[in-house]
Amino acid sequence: MGEPALIFEDARGFGDAVGADNGDIGGGGGGALLGLDLGTKTIGTATCDAGWRFATNGTTIQRGKWGRDRETLAALIKSRSIKGLVLGLPRNMDGSEGPRAQASRAYARNCAEAFGLPILLWDERWSTQAAEAAMIGQDMSRAKRAAAIDSHAAAVILQGAIDRLAGGVL
Repeated sequence: MGEPALIFEDARGFGDAVGADNGDIGGGGGGALLGLDLGTKTIGTATCDAGWRFATNGTTIQRGKWGRDRETLAALIKSRSIKGLVLGLPRNMDGSEGPRAQASRAYARNCAEAFGLPILLWDERWSTQAAEAAMIGQDMSRAKRAAAIDSHAAAVILQGAIDRLAGGVL
């Protein structure tokens, strides 16, 4: 069984669905996007500007039942006028998918049904390591890193996706 029509793994299809300028990659954006780093206990969030230039880490949401997650995300989507979601897809290093990837796909299906927005599943390998390295480079304490790692990882995921959407080769 394939993914619903709103869920994409390719940047081009997602860019077309979200309404990228000129209908193609490199056109300059199609509205604010919400990046999500889905964990078992938390959801890291990040947003980008409407022109798809910069991703900024947001808050870390404590996961609960789907109904609570849905309400929290719906409020964020409304407040930021979000046009699409970028959800990290945790693949194994060999490119295969395990239980965490399947859980992310199921979450994407729930989001597509609940919000009716295009969703890009983005390979998140190394996102947490890149976020942690950046925070260490900023001399952030271990305690502050632990509290912020998920939202910073969401920003890494979202920045990779918008770089590709803007014409990059990632």
